[in-house]
Amino acid sequence: MLDIKFVRENPDVVRDDLRKRKDEEKLSWVDDLLSKDEQWRQLKGATDQLRSQRNKLSMQVNEVKKAGGDIKPILEEVKKIPERIKESEERMQELEKGIKHILMRLPNIMHESVPYGPDETGNEVVRAFGTRPEFSFEPKNHTDIIESLGIVELERAAKIAGSRFYFLKGDLAMLDFALQMHAMSFMAEKGYTPIVPPHMMNRDAYEGVTSLADFEDTLYKIEGEDLHLIATAEHPLTAMYKDEVIDAASLPIKLVGISPSYRKEAGSHGKEEKGIWRVHQFTKVEQIIICRPDQSWVFHEELITNAIQFFESLGLHFQQINICTGDLGIVAAKKYDLEAWIPSVSQFKEVVSASNCTAYQAVRLNIKYREGNENRWVHTLNSTCVATSRALVAILEQNQQADGSVLVPEVLRKYMGKERITPAKNIQTW
Repeated sequence: MLDIKFVRENPDVVRDDLRKRKDEEKLSWVDDLLSKDEQWRQLKGATDQLRSQRNKLSMQVNEVKKAGGDIKPILEEVKKIPERIKESEERMQELEKGIKHILMRLPNIMHESVPYGPDETGNEVVRAFGTRPEFSFEPKNHTDIIESLGIVELERAAKIAGSRFYFLKGDLAMLDFALQMHAMSFMAEKGYTPIVPPHMMNRDAYEGVTSLADFEDTLYKIEGEDLHLIATAEHPLTAMYKDEVIDAASLPIKLVGISPSYRKEAGSHGKEEKGIWRVHQFTKVEQIIICRPDQSWVFHEELITNAIQFFESLGLHFQQINICTGDLGIVAAKKYDLEAWIPSVSQFKEVVSASNCTAYQAVRLNIKYREGNENRWVHTLNSTCVATSRALVAILEQNQQADGSVLVPEVLRKYMGKERITPAKNIQTW
């Protein structure tokens, strides 16, 4: 969330940002927030004065008592003060709740380089990578490919878990593991510390990394417990530093997390959404950087460059997108996406998101760094390295062959022990 001090000192910046986002209904929130903040500060000053007055009167009682004077009038005045302090504190608590409610829902301030646009149609293509595959045959969609190869169980997964779940089998399972191993090794070689995070987080920590007002319907909640299944390793890896002050000498912190991601994915149920593209559970390798504010924009470019180099290593055709004002969520100040070419639908589709959240998550999580005698907010950044299910789809569709086989990307062959995936010898394995 935004620091109240920033809003107090830069209300017009906040208002202008809301206008860019076409979120003008929240403009009145800024006035309401500033009004509540002003009331709170006035009450805080008055309450401090009451406490000071109580201390002075207590000293006066002792002095009058020593002098043999009448202390009753002073005691009567002293007795009234605690009730006035209590009333003031209760009102301050109400104001604090209102202030936090608004701050938690106001979006981050966007970077000046975010393109203006009403929705995803305003996103800008930065550049394309790789060569678009050409086929001498009608390319199949990934669902037909994996079913014909006998390397997935969709109906059996639906039988025990419902739609949008799957069993990866044989070479497809191995290809998924190969992507994970390649991604973790790729990032570790770049100096990122490998992390396996908890798969669950409590609500307080989750509210620190994202807006639950927008995201809660996507999360799986553990019945009867204050726990949610994580939707990405980004969330626990960022929240692990909650309520900490980090030594400036320890920055930047660079992490690469690997975990399952659990999401109540919504979306169309058309042919292109079947299979393993939009699912409730998938493995994701995530990049995280926690740094000083003056470093974050350089590191944002580093994160997207890492993702670009990873997808280039797979030999895939994809493009980089700069997300526009109307398509940017409330947490990021700027976001890049990578979109892989999916031949069966002749479209680019998202496989990576890279965000600079500036101090937005840090304020919510209370993460600061110590520089000299001052504590300052860190900046937090995150980017997908690879969400394996979507990378699998891109590999399967771009590398499909006329005979029904699929070429394995060269960089993954050492993990697979083969150059291509051919039909399983026994499709009905269980």
